[in-house]
Amino acid sequence: MMDCMKKRVLLSWSSGKDSAWTLHVLRQRKDLEIAGLLTTVNSAFDRIAMHGTRRSVLEMQARAAGLQLITIPLPWPCSNDEYERLMAGACRDAVAQGINAVAFGDLFLEDIRAYRERQLQGTGLEPMFPLWQIPTDQLARNMVRGGLRAKLVCVDPKKLAPEFVGREFDSSLTADLPPGVDPCGENGEFHTCVYAGPMFSNEIPVVTGERVLRDGFWFCDVLPAPNRSHGKLT
Repeated sequence: MMDCMKKRVLLSWSSGKDSAWTLHVLRQRKDLEIAGLLTTVNSAFDRIAMHGTRRSVLEMQARAAGLQLITIPLPWPCSNDEYERLMAGACRDAVAQGINAVAFGDLFLEDIRAYRERQLQGTGLEPMFPLWQIPTDQLARNMVRGGLRAKLVCVDPKKLAPEFVGREFDSSLTADLPPGVDPCGENGEFHTCVYAGPMFSNEIPVVTGERVLRDGFWFCDVLPAPNRSHGKLT
């Protein structure tokens, strides 16, 4: 009977540290049921945009989280109108499946929050922002101390040196960040891919691949670690 009273929540999943930590925070609430991870995938490259996360790694994250993965394929290029049309369809599907809310890992950007709230207005889905306005230096420390492990997979070289791409998100990284760079990269300085933490049942075996400059951003590929016993990727 109690389970029927729980609010059913989808988590907007980027594959990065903020959405992963949001999952960890949500799971500490007894009044919620996490119904799945919702993410958009670039159909042309089969990756999450900006983070560049491969579908294979995304699926490994979902398995480690023990949650259903709901992907929204996006055409490339994708206009904002087309994006909003596809998201509206996903919202209708979610409501039909008894979902009550969508949670986001946003930290302090008011315009992004307002946009998400407008997107969900009238859909029957409540927007939730569990990490909202937690000081980002404190949040970064909590993540690292809490066992979250991630790699920087995208860096904006206008805000952060390209040498940071591929590095671990850890205490040494946050200590090395130049003044003015947000410790969580909330202003777009960097994006991450999570491979371990209290939100997962196991560490995801990954390795870093090539580093490339694309569309003005430095990307570091993260891919499943080779299965050494078979000489192929798992």
